[in-house]
Amino acid sequence: MSSDTQSLHQRIEARAKAGVDPAVAEFARHLAVEAGACAVLFYGSNLRTGSLEGVLDFYILLPGDQRERIWPRVSYQEREAADGTPLRAKIATMALSTFAKAASGELLDTTIWARFVQPSALVWAADDAARGRVIEAIATAAQTAARLAVALGPPSGTAEDYWRALFRATYKAEFRVEKTGRENDILSVNADHFDGLLPLALTAGGVPYTVTNGRITPGLSQRERSQILKWWKAREAMGKPLNFTRLIKASTTFEGAARYAAWKVERHTGMPVEVTPFREKYPLLAAPSVLWQLRKHRRTPKG
Repeated sequence: MSSDTQSLHQRIEARAKAGVDPAVAEFARHLAVEAGACAVLFYGSNLRTGSLEGVLDFYILLPGDQRERIWPRVSYQEREAADGTPLRAKIATMALSTFAKAASGELLDTTIWARFVQPSALVWAADDAARGRVIEAIATAAQTAARLAVALGPPSGTAEDYWRALFRATYKAEFRVEKTGRENDILSVNADHFDGLLPLALTAGGVPYTVTNGRITPGLSQRERSQILKWWKAREAMGKPLNFTRLIKASTTFEGAARYAAWKVERHTGMPVEVTPFREKYPLLAAPSVLWQLRKHRRTPKG
């Protein structure tokens, strides 16, 4: 491992040790034991704010081979903290081996490396070996994301310019309820996390660059840039079909999906969604009407 790669790994490891509320740590331990996991990651806005309100986001990583062809398996759980505080969690479950492959960009997936270049905390690990494999995967996700960011971004620009180009493209490739400009929100609320990350990830990934007055100029050849963009086009084309397939599967495993989706839509768009008995029982069939409402909501002049 080179010193530059080690620097990226050291940074990722330090971030992964982020302190969390004891109630979150205990919830993660409970999920890990129940699933026979080798590691549990905690991510999302609750990691940043430390709040226990809303829905906690966990990724459970399992030992062995991937058991399901459509991954991750999404589920929902509620439990009480030791002090009686109600906790709600959305849980994504998949094999650590598949998580690592997706992080490297080896698979036709846009979610893992784009999600885990953002902040996450490794809140539970079975042992040091499992912890090391997860840190390695997250560091690889940062390198995958950084390569695409500089291929999509301007010939020269700030780190924010490149990250903005990356998240704008990955959000566009998936079904998303978030308002336009979500990439700016990611960068602003996680400024400390992204500060200095791009140069470390580029160096670790073997992508040359220069820095002049705070502006980064990647040293990609036209051929290298074209290869990365070709790699991205294949994944961009599969983004929505894969996302839709996963939504169909989630509708069969995600108890409380309609309530969660309504909460998420209102949180990100400001549009209240009524959870009717039909929507509660058939969340997937109800989705088109909610999306139609959302489209009208976005077109309605505000103020």
